[in-house]
Amino acid sequence: MENLNLLSQQTAILLILGISIIFVIIGTVYSNQFKGLNNYLLANRSVGTFSLTTSLVASALGAWILFGPASAATWGGIGAVIGYSLGTAFPLFILIYLGTTFREKYPKGKTLIEVIRLKYGPNLFKLILVLSIFYMTIFLIAEVTAVSMLIKYISGTELWITALIIIVSSLVYTLYGGLRASIFTDNIQFIFFVVLLLIAFSYLINFNANEFSFDFIKEKQAHLLSSSYLPNFTAGLTFFIAVAATNLFHQGNWQRVYAAKNNKVLKNSLIISFLIIIPIVFFMGFSGLVAVSADTVSVPDLAFFQLLLKDQYVTISVIIIFLAISLTVSSIDTIINAISSLIIVDGKKIIKSKNYDLLSKQIIIILSIIALFVASKGLSILYLFLLADLFCCAAVLSIFYGFYSKTFLEKNAYISIIIGLFAGLLLFPSPDFSKSILIGIIFPANLFPSFVSQSLLFLSFLVATFIPLVAWKIKK
Repeated sequence: MENLNLLSQQTAILLILGISIIFVIIGTVYSNQFKGLNNYLLANRSVGTFSLTTSLVASALGAWILFGPASAATWGGIGAVIGYSLGTAFPLFILIYLGTTFREKYPKGKTLIEVIRLKYGPNLFKLILVLSIFYMTIFLIAEVTAVSMLIKYISGTELWITALIIIVSSLVYTLYGGLRASIFTDNIQFIFFVVLLLIAFSYLINFNANEFSFDFIKEKQAHLLSSSYLPNFTAGLTFFIAVAATNLFHQGNWQRVYAAKNNKVLKNSLIISFLIIIPIVFFMGFSGLVAVSADTVSVPDLAFFQLLLKDQYVTISVIIIFLAISLTVSSIDTIINAISSLIIVDGKKIIKSKNYDLLSKQIIIILSIIALFVASKGLSILYLFLLADLFCCAAVLSIFYGFYSKTFLEKNAYISIIIGLFAGLLLFPSPDFSKSILIGIIFPANLFPSFVSQSLLFLSFLVATFIPLVAWKIKK
């Protein structure tokens, strides 16, 4: 990947430090007035519509939106764009029903994992706790990787430097102030990135008016809009299933469900968030279609930026850094607080400790060190997310079906999830998407129809999500 070097490394580092320190000061000063575990975990169950809406959106729209949708669009076409945007927003729509139902059935609940333990029992609870922490750790790694790769692209700054500053600053105020600090900084970060996104979108549309249209894409890369282009369907369904299932297991969302002042606040916030998220993610994906049509894409993960920075304006690069850090920090503080809440509330059922608050901080610091190390390697952001998504897809139907079935037991759910996960991993593609464990390693790819070898990602998610249904029938 060739760096643009629009800013010096020193300037970029100063910008990152300055923005991060602002959020540290805001988060710690604000949370000083709110003490106690209930504030740390659930903001005293008193969050209003504006704060809950901005926090839901800020938490959902991490730095991944600057990379994932555009990257997926370069090969998945308009289907990937639609699937990504609907998949990101859909869980919030589902939570309108699930959230209010859980608040009524389990009014003292704090985490989804806690509710799963109360409903099912200790074995399934442990499995989902591990899956949730694994998913959120991957999410943390991907977020830090994303912003680090962007800063390197703009200024040549080493990945580990950006990763270290972002992780440390997020840890400082989130571990100190908990959900209160996370939600308050989300409010500010939401305003930050909405303004900056509007500036970026306006620039793209005004200075690329001839290119930023469906007509241009149809002229240059018609297959990306064609109904006969298979990935338009397979990619669209893949991203819808993957992103929707994953976000239903995001403890950050469930913390906010229980932090809402009442059910009316929760419903209104979820509806507004749903309506805000769809056009933002769609536009980001559409920019990937434009970028690949304009032949400016050398690294799919950077498709949006290669389009936005092709004229190499320094002002735009500064705006992008502000935007990326705001998005990243708003997402990372949610992840940190979510993992912390899981360990404090649910860790006592697995690990013996005299101080679970301290234990949660120690575990999060260890996970953050792992995230720092992996992020410094610059792995594919989209691939990291897809791997984490697969784990959640294997569990989503079994877990939530069980809440509405009196005959669905813990053993049914546990076995079905393991089967779904195993089957999905057998088909999950390698980083170059050319083979999987089953197809290309255990068995030669030429033994299978071309559709199978060309649609490994789609089939892995389809199998992981729906094979558990077969297991339900077998066990019954």
